[in-house]
Amino acid sequence: MTPAAAIRPLVVILHYGNPAVTKRLADQLAQSDPDPELAALVLDNAAPEPYPDAWKRLPENIYWAGALAKAAGLARDMGKTHLWFCNNDILFTSRPPHLSRALGRLARLEATVGRVGLYSPAFAASPYHPQMVASPGFQYRLARVMDGVAPLVALDCLDAIGGLDVDDNPYGYGVDVWLSARARQAGWELVVDQAVTVRHRHHTAARAVDGFLETAARAEEAYLRKRLGPDWRERVKSWQADFQDVDRL
Repeated sequence: MTPAAAIRPLVVILHYGNPAVTKRLADQLAQSDPDPELAALVLDNAAPEPYPDAWKRLPENIYWAGALAKAAGLARDMGKTHLWFCNNDILFTSRPPHLSRALGRLARLEATVGRVGLYSPAFAASPYHPQMVASPGFQYRLARVMDGVAPLVALDCLDAIGGLDVDDNPYGYGVDVWLSARARQAGWELVVDQAVTVRHRHHTAARAVDGFLETAARAEEAYLRKRLGPDWRERVKSWQADFQDVDRL
């Protein structure tokens, strides 16, 4: 069993866009989990509207995947075992304390299912990833592929699969799919926790940047076609339907 105390996460909120959106999540987590060891730190991705109390502000926008890679490196340097990388446009909807409760459940999950490479809260709704949507009455879901809205990544898993593989796609769309597919293939479990839930407002910052969604979609197409082949959309769709809901933990 992995005791909860052995899980040492760096919790990061990626800031881009409206500082008030980031502050809502930062305040929610500060109130929920006042333990300094679980402090959620704001990484400002060179946002045009800087976050006033950012932990770090990057000198240039390195987009989602670049920021994920940067945060993973910082987590290693700090002696952490995990990186919890949260979009700023989520809010937790399950009962608090959000972080410590999730980590306790992760420890129990690892005692039950084995090594968990990627863990995520379930979503209230998702237009893109049905396998991430909460299903009342179940404790957790073993998935084949994950969405990257709020992944808790085991750094040992990341090392074991050779890192993030983001050099040709800094924007990040599709990186979560490829990351989770490689983790699963390497024998790590992917867990969606049905008892820890979030609400997500999709593309809150992306829509504010002219042309970004189109550019990111083209990068995703090239990235996943290169790695999964021309039928990558069908493969991903089949993976999304490949999950197991479990009603006890």
